[in-house]
Amino acid sequence: MKLKEKIKAIPSYFSYRQKVTLVSILGVIAGLCILFAYLLRMHTYIIGDDPAACVNCHIMSTYYATWSHSSHGRDVTCNDCHVPNDNIVSHYAFKGTDGMKHVAYFVTHSERQTIMAEEGSKEVIMDNCIRCHKQLNQEFVKTGRIDYMMAKRGEGKACWDCHRNVPHGGMNSLSSTPMAESQVPLPPDPVPAWLQRALGHDPGKMTN
Repeated sequence: MKLKEKIKAIPSYFSYRQKVTLVSILGVIAGLCILFAYLLRMHTYIIGDDPAACVNCHIMSTYYATWSHSSHGRDVTCNDCHVPNDNIVSHYAFKGTDGMKHVAYFVTHSERQTIMAEEGSKEVIMDNCIRCHKQLNQEFVKTGRIDYMMAKRGEGKACWDCHRNVPHGGMNSLSSTPMAESQVPLPPDPVPAWLQRALGHDPGKMTN
């Protein structure tokens, strides 16, 4: 109770003018943050499903190229496979946390050159395989009657145990998939031109 009382007493430490000044400063900071997020087109990354947002990281060019040449490239986006699609809450919660994790890897240069799905992603990917191929998995070959955790316990096979090359053609890296950028027209860089110029990049070229 003492802690709550101390928190409630905090406003009394400031005068009316100080309160107005503090609120104004916080409002300006919040407004600048929103403006910066808008200029970065963050809303397109969070809400949209355009694979161009994923290929912005240079290490994703091989996965973009292999996906675009696969049958999945005609019908599905990255989010259809790599993000939960059972409900809107889990969809955006996973997309946000996983996206920030990828940003942290990319900014700190700690990503693997050969990317492998982590445990949480594997479960999501297999759930989406079963969801999209529901009739095949549950009526014909019946593999969809197990989930990833059952497959991990040895009670069946995960989808990629048989379909390992779908849709990215197996293990890929920048070195094992040479000239990936030239094999498919990559989308224009989604990073705003003003930010590219500030970083010393050419806005007319794809950032690699």
